[in-house]
Amino acid sequence: MDWDDYRYFVAVADAGSLSGAARRLGQSHSTILRRLDKLEAALAVRLFERFPTGYVSTPAGDELLALLAPLAQQMVDVERQIGGRDAQLAGDIRITTTDTLLQPLLLPALAAFRGMYPGIRLQVTVNNSFLNLTQREADVALRPTNTPPDNLVGRKLGRVRTAPYSVVPHDPVDDWSAYDWVAPDEALAHLAQARWLREHVPPERWVFSSDTLVGMAAAVEAGVGAGMLLCLLADARPGLVRLAPPPPALDTDVWLLTHPDLRRVGRVRALTDFLATALAGHPALS
Repeated sequence: MDWDDYRYFVAVADAGSLSGAARRLGQSHSTILRRLDKLEAALAVRLFERFPTGYVSTPAGDELLALLAPLAQQMVDVERQIGGRDAQLAGDIRITTTDTLLQPLLLPALAAFRGMYPGIRLQVTVNNSFLNLTQREADVALRPTNTPPDNLVGRKLGRVRTAPYSVVPHDPVDDWSAYDWVAPDEALAHLAQARWLREHVPPERWVFSSDTLVGMAAAVEAGVGAGMLLCLLADARPGLVRLAPPPPALDTDVWLLTHPDLRRVGRVRALTDFLATALAGHPALS
């Protein structure tokens, strides 16, 4: 047995599936299964129950995971601290951001960064919830949030604003009950846009819902109804009309974040400094 077998086991336990572990480790589905079978054979115990919905650890698997957890964290710490000594501007950087910030903000800046640092390879994961920078699921995060995690460090680049938009305004423009509305669905019910809609629009006028803010903007542009949209997305669509000024209560800060131990890594520091300069003056981050 070797540590890699245990690493595959921990990845399956964390992800709850072979496919999730394969994505995390950058390996194939068959490789994950083969290494897991090897470990179970070596230990002569079944570590997971296989269900159509995923993998659930057995009592023996739970016990093994508890024993391995401190060691796994120590390995992450070792990688982070040793990696922090690397001042060469080469290697990989994993970046996580949201679909709302990727195209209008991040991609143009990353293209310029790559021109300056051709030795650095960039891997971008679009995820609308925080990946775990502590576990090195990503190295740098560009996130819209008013409550950044306490265990990360970084800087606020500005804020994005939200306002009501429509293709065809009604008269009077601010009679919200006169519009059909594109609404955030249950996955976005925690957002300020959803709260505004609950407070200002009768539920019977909610005619369409989407689980992404990008999808909402596309639906409003298609003429489905009005919507509370990020100005960053809506102002780039010439067919949309802003119906009212952005309410300050819906403003969301944009943060550039990393783990404290990664600040010493040369390539990570180069990227965060570059993005901070390139994006802080962006007109969309009012």
